[in-house]
Amino acid sequence: MINRVVILVMDSVGIGALPDAHKFGDVGADTLGNISKETGGIDLPNLVQLGLGNIDGIKGVQKISNPEGCFGKMMELSSGKDTTTGHWEIAGLHISQPFKTYPQGFPQHVIKEFEARIGRKILGNKPASGTEIIKELGKEHIQTKSPIVYTSADSVFQIAAHEDIIPLEELYKMCSIAREILKGKDQVARVIARPFIGEYGNFTRTSNRKDYSLSPFEKTILDFVSEKGYDVISVGKISDIFNHQGITKKVRTDNNMDGVDKTIQFLKNDSKGIIFINLIDFDAKYGHRRNPIGYREALEEFDERIPEILDSLKENDMLIITADHGNDPTYKGTDHTREYVPLIVYGNKIKSNVNLGTRETFADIAATIADVLGTEKPNIGKSFKDLVI
Repeated sequence: MINRVVILVMDSVGIGALPDAHKFGDVGADTLGNISKETGGIDLPNLVQLGLGNIDGIKGVQKISNPEGCFGKMMELSSGKDTTTGHWEIAGLHISQPFKTYPQGFPQHVIKEFEARIGRKILGNKPASGTEIIKELGKEHIQTKSPIVYTSADSVFQIAAHEDIIPLEELYKMCSIAREILKGKDQVARVIARPFIGEYGNFTRTSNRKDYSLSPFEKTILDFVSEKGYDVISVGKISDIFNHQGITKKVRTDNNMDGVDKTIQFLKNDSKGIIFINLIDFDAKYGHRRNPIGYREALEEFDERIPEILDSLKENDMLIITADHGNDPTYKGTDHTREYVPLIVYGNKIKSNVNLGTRETFADIAATIADVLGTEKPNIGKSFKDLVI
């Protein structure tokens, strides 16, 4: 009997372009495989031991004869390659219409209303890398006290501001105002506060990021589990992605290793339900910044912590390691890539060396959780419980 499911999302660790990648301009993308190829190999012995290298068609990691976990890969059913779409599908939702994006920046009626309501002019209003736009506009921001607004290939309205120029509470209020504006025909999936500190030429983004998401349009596995009286614990940005819906406890993280530390703390406590973790550095620090060496090092650093995570699992825990999309740092542009994601399942009550094949939707995770915890099931997804237990 499984009492607790631990979903660990390695943010953006894709493992090869999906069949429809051409529709997204992502033919040939392969986050893990291309990192390994570009950097001369990648050393992930603990993930390999769990079965990572045995996934059908995976490149760049070793295959072994008798992995300790179950392994497979998942296709994204929803039309998108963004954070919200990926996580919502993991939780059992199908997004048939992709969230609206703004490749030319936001329309003037949105900007004018935003400026009127915050009492300031804005800078930017274009797609950009978060680190690059503060390099470009940070000095002018400090001089004018105007917030920097930018977007990406994701459905996001991001507001960057120096913490000494626009205090955090004011920045968060600006984000709340933007969230009110950006609904209906001008909808975005997330409004994100992007505070930074430092001097011109040496700006650094802080961990005081805050996301203002849309609420899921119907119940997810998080709601079904929490409504049964079980715990749904969020580590990292998970709670923000779901606009706190279905979450019973949440904790923010500063980086991947802080996320692992806090995960281990929760694992050692008695709870029943879900622990849902997002490790963001792979995506935010290395994927978007097109840094394959940094990405490889972050993966290897995480792999070194796997034994601690496994040692902290309780007898009736099920660990699921996966991703939400790709972000190939060797690929053109600075945005997410449309890819398969890995699926690794491990636990004391879980079989070893079982190939779960290619799952047709990320929502198979939600269906499996409903099956093992005995809750209502989402509308999509096929449980793999009988394959792993």
